[in-house]
Amino acid sequence: MEIAVRNPRTGIKDYFINAFDKEKISGIVENMRLHQKKWNNQGIDYRVRTMKKWLEVLDVSKDEIIQALTEDTGRYPESVLEYNLLPTTINRWIIWSEEFFSLNKDKNSQVPNIYIKQENIPYSVVGVISPWNFPLLLSIIDTIPALLGGCSVLVKPSEITPRFIKPLQVSIDKVPELHGILQYIEGDGTTGAELIELADIICFTGSVATGRKVYHQCANLFKPCFLELGGKDAAIVLKGADLQKAAKSILWGSIVNCGHSCLSIERVYVHKDIIEEFIILLKSEADKVTLALENPESGQIGPVISERQVAIIDEHLNDALQKGAKIISGERICRLLNGGYYCRPVILTNVNHSMNVMTEETFGPIIPVMAFKDNQEAVHLANDTIFGLSGAVFAGAEAEALEIAQQMHAGAISINECALTAIVHDGEKNSFKMSGIGGSRMGPSSLQRFMKRKAYLINQNKGDSAWWF
Repeated sequence: MEIAVRNPRTGIKDYFINAFDKEKISGIVENMRLHQKKWNNQGIDYRVRTMKKWLEVLDVSKDEIIQALTEDTGRYPESVLEYNLLPTTINRWIIWSEEFFSLNKDKNSQVPNIYIKQENIPYSVVGVISPWNFPLLLSIIDTIPALLGGCSVLVKPSEITPRFIKPLQVSIDKVPELHGILQYIEGDGTTGAELIELADIICFTGSVATGRKVYHQCANLFKPCFLELGGKDAAIVLKGADLQKAAKSILWGSIVNCGHSCLSIERVYVHKDIIEEFIILLKSEADKVTLALENPESGQIGPVISERQVAIIDEHLNDALQKGAKIISGERICRLLNGGYYCRPVILTNVNHSMNVMTEETFGPIIPVMAFKDNQEAVHLANDTIFGLSGAVFAGAEAEALEIAQQMHAGAISINECALTAIVHDGEKNSFKMSGIGGSRMGPSSLQRFMKRKAYLINQNKGDSAWWF
């Protein structure tokens, strides 16, 4: 089935993909099962050498991959960042995986004369379904540790941003050792559902609505899955905080990549005594931001990548304004300019939790700011959500910030900064509430997600065992 792909800058459907059907995916999966055994049996040193070999080939394809990402998303700086994080990610996981496999996990049991040998059995085929907001980065975040863990990996990126698949697959195909081990496929939700049916374990990054479907399908198949879903991250600004720093950080954390990030700051709570000063500083910073309208390199905010997201952003703004919110900076709708939809940073005040913009994931450059009277109320407001991905606290004293952060129901809290999980990848964390399920995808322990633990319980007693009849 052919799928037309919209260009986010022009609005024209100028690219086409062919969705892989069940028969084709089934053939790929069976081939991967055959190759995975050798891939795992060759050991970690072989897999590390292969990853390093791929890095060399990737460098040759750098310009083509960045160009494809730029066309996929309509933005340039983030596309360069995505590519540059690829070798960094691979090298980081190489170090962690070498350490992981060097550890001797065998041990004596607490039961006398019993020795335990431990073995990690990797899943044969890992299915990765990745989203459109960071097409490359979020397609590799689970893929690399799974590969180094000894699995084969089949990746289905979003049909909204598929242009990068071809140049990336070209680089993969240039490494013979990766044949039958790593492949990217084109397709939509139907393709993803077929992948779930055929793979042994699923990693999904996307919305809560789609995540529910993935979870339900995996549960029916009794198949493990790891879900990284939406967020409604809160930033709390306490009295004594450096307001200039807080304003700059929160602006970046709210609007980077046009707000298309699960770890975007989507709610800001500021102590009532400092909220007026904070809003003035935030507006001053927001008014400096420019749209990348002329070309992808001409400003800080590119177009809204997904046309469907435009309607959500506009609905959240309209709902808030109807319920009494006020716009301090920005406009009340996304603007259609030269065929693409653009949204300048929108600062909202007079907001409350009856508004969708304070309770549902907006995924756009919208910054609602609400006052709180004391620290207890700030924590209550921050925790009044179905999400629990991450958050931020700004305070004059680190101890005070940590005291608040420890009461927030989210997996990672940045202190005196926003969205540090976009930069810091060695802090192990889980997604709380409906922001996801499964082990940490950050840090060395993430490798264990892709392996089943097996124990050999060896009786070394030469005589009778005490528990026999």
